[in-house]
Amino acid sequence: MKMNAYKLSKFLRASSRSGLVLLILFFAVSWAGSVQAQVPGAGQPAAAAAGGSVSGTVIDSISKKPVDYATVSLFKAGSTTPFSGGISDDKGAFKIGNVPAGTYRVQVNYIGYNVKNISGVVLAPGKQDRNLGRIVIAPSANLLEAVQITGQAALIENKIDKLVFNAEKDVTSTGGNASDILRKVPMVSVDMDGNVALRGSQNVRILINGKPSGALTTNAADVLRSMPSDQIKNVEVITSPSAKYDAEGSAGIINIITKKKEVSGVSGSVNAGIGTRQNNQNANINFNKNKLSITANVGYNTGWPQTTYSSFESANSLLNTESSSNGESTSNRHFLSGSASLGYEFNDNNSFSSSFSRRGGAFKNDGSSVNSNFSPAQGLINYTAQTRNENAFSNFDWNNDFTHKFKREGEEISIAAQWTHGTSDVDYATEYSAFTQNQQALNAGKNNEYTVQLDYVVPINKMFKLEAGAKTIIREITSDYDFFNPNEAGQYVLNPITSNAYDYGQDVYSGYGLLTTSLSSGYTIMAGARVENTSIDGRSGNTSNGLQPFQNDYLNFVPSLIISKALTPTQTVKLSYSKRIQRPSLQFLNPFRNTSDPLNQSQGNPELSPEIGQTIEFNYSTFVKSSVINASVYYRKTEDIIESVVSTVPFTTVDNAGNEVTRDISLTSFQNVGNNNSIGSSLFGSVQLWKALTLRGNINAFTYKPQIINSLQQGEQSTYIQYNAFVSATVKIKPTLSAETFLMQNSARRTFQGTNPAFNLWVIGIKQEVMNKRGTIGLNITQPTKDYKDFESKINSGPLTQRSKFSVPFRSFGINFAYNFGKMNFGAQPPRKKRGVTNDDLLQGDANGQAGAASGGQR
Repeated sequence: MKMNAYKLSKFLRASSRSGLVLLILFFAVSWAGSVQAQVPGAGQPAAAAAGGSVSGTVIDSISKKPVDYATVSLFKAGSTTPFSGGISDDKGAFKIGNVPAGTYRVQVNYIGYNVKNISGVVLAPGKQDRNLGRIVIAPSANLLEAVQITGQAALIENKIDKLVFNAEKDVTSTGGNASDILRKVPMVSVDMDGNVALRGSQNVRILINGKPSGALTTNAADVLRSMPSDQIKNVEVITSPSAKYDAEGSAGIINIITKKKEVSGVSGSVNAGIGTRQNNQNANINFNKNKLSITANVGYNTGWPQTTYSSFESANSLLNTESSSNGESTSNRHFLSGSASLGYEFNDNNSFSSSFSRRGGAFKNDGSSVNSNFSPAQGLINYTAQTRNENAFSNFDWNNDFTHKFKREGEEISIAAQWTHGTSDVDYATEYSAFTQNQQALNAGKNNEYTVQLDYVVPINKMFKLEAGAKTIIREITSDYDFFNPNEAGQYVLNPITSNAYDYGQDVYSGYGLLTTSLSSGYTIMAGARVENTSIDGRSGNTSNGLQPFQNDYLNFVPSLIISKALTPTQTVKLSYSKRIQRPSLQFLNPFRNTSDPLNQSQGNPELSPEIGQTIEFNYSTFVKSSVINASVYYRKTEDIIESVVSTVPFTTVDNAGNEVTRDISLTSFQNVGNNNSIGSSLFGSVQLWKALTLRGNINAFTYKPQIINSLQQGEQSTYIQYNAFVSATVKIKPTLSAETFLMQNSARRTFQGTNPAFNLWVIGIKQEVMNKRGTIGLNITQPTKDYKDFESKINSGPLTQRSKFSVPFRSFGINFAYNFGKMNFGAQPPRKKRGVTNDDLLQGDANGQAGAASGGQR
């Protein structure tokens, strides 16, 4: 294997930065060790500490699951002032060390739960370690009422650093896909193309089970449409991620958790759905016994042929040019996914897990259009176009991790590695009756991503916990784009001018530290900082167009702070600050021009800087009898926002007669258009009107007022209010029969040049539990009153105006059946800790560059 000078220099840079990250981790861990050394009893085995210990596990009385971040206070007998304390970890476990012999009272506090007191805890001189075992805490009267009467209080959970939407509690989720689920999550919106936004921003990082997926990087919209909703357990929304998360995703993180039963023995589920829009089949099986756990899952998703209608108009009053198009396209698609995981605990202190997942699929479009173009030089030209487009993609993610627990309770170190590999192959052809040459293209894209992550967790003393870690991500992306035109004999031959091979690399090296404390006064604080160094380089194989290699390095310091206060057992307030970055991916950087559409072309910009976003948020949540309220106000400042910029430029090409012509075409590129200061507010509420009826609603509204740089003053610069909202009603007809209706509305999304489409949707669902609640039968109806929905985009930029319209079929009917089998004993063993790599960076888009551009607008 040979290595050229370019790859050698890249390897040396990677090696030096990896050393920097390891050095950061070394100092973080060393600092933790020094802190322990200075704190009496910290870091020592219990037997050697100056005193004994009090330990236990906090459990929810209803779900029987561990309660994390519960406040545990230790009082001397007869005292009202805490002597010591601690917080429970993600397994509900806590341990308070350095406790002298004596009699104590243990108090457990958690938001929304009754205070739990355990008196008469005695530590005798000869027996100074006391394990209280399982400490069961019960929801407060108001929360308990909501749980017992409506069964819907657990649909939304508000934790210190995230909001959780429990999808398996939702009635209308049956028979849909992941996009349908995300449309119901507070603060999240999904547009007609499947693009996901959080609080109006599409700069959001999407994870599956806390891990990145190469499939999501390549084409998130299609992957989400291919994932059956029945696979999804819950969705976590993190608007102010702490420093332990990657800094990427200026709007935040969405983590999709799939169903996995942590039970002893063998269990699993099967489900199948058929409908007028799509068909889903899925099965999974889980085996857990002693130290070994094995899971496997396979799913298939296919859609019926769908025909989409489109129209496009463009005019430039300065150049006196006009163009228009009316067309239709029929699409077919299918997807297949599978995953398997293995976990083994060698002993109480060492465990290993490995997981492998693969997703693949293809979609095909056949379309035709009637077009016209007018220019003063060439006059009016009318022509038709026939288009064929096939896209096949395949991705796998392989994760391995090892965790070692130290003698000190809660102290552990873990190392994780991930390899993500993806391919995307596009084959398209267009034949014109006039105007320009016929064309064919083949685009082979390949993405390899290698990640190593090291994390260390240690309880410093009493109520403090420190987390530190380091991470390296190496991305290598290639895109081979071969463009063909017919010769005089009608045979397609390679066009070297419009073909290109592109190599792109992005390496990220980071280190972080996070401190968490929970105080007896009801305060919980998470404070941290992260440092990330990014190295980007790209090289084009087409030197005839003057494309030069580029390189860009930058360093970012990313602090985070979350302060939560429990006002009462049912009320909490939270103040948070986070800084995030949004790196442009290959889709935005590749300078090679995509000319697949002769009049509407696109080109990346290698000079782009990352977006820098800072958010301050204040949140209030409460339970009032059987009602739930969650409200937030926030301010977000974004610098160097990245947006597409459409302009009219001259372009020289060849018409279908072989003559060289110069036309004025629309070129879409990407630029850092300026800054944006946004103020927003979100409100979610759930209220029970009668015993059988529950209403839920959510609205998120925010401002858009870009401060555009001087060279881009063609756009509209005003203050715009945008929003996304939904309302739903659930009726409990019988104990085993429920019905729900769901209605959502998203406003048009502004850019500095125009608007993207508004979107609304109406869904009705019925769910019947059968077979002693092991099975369910569901019926779903989407958009029952109208077969097609229209979506319109506009651009108004100086003399250039554009309007595009798509009509997409949305009305659908579907029926679904699901069945769970095996031993349903969730209390048999504690849930396993989430492990592995959690890449939360990189702007979602087409990682293979030309692939997305070649197929855009035809799905």
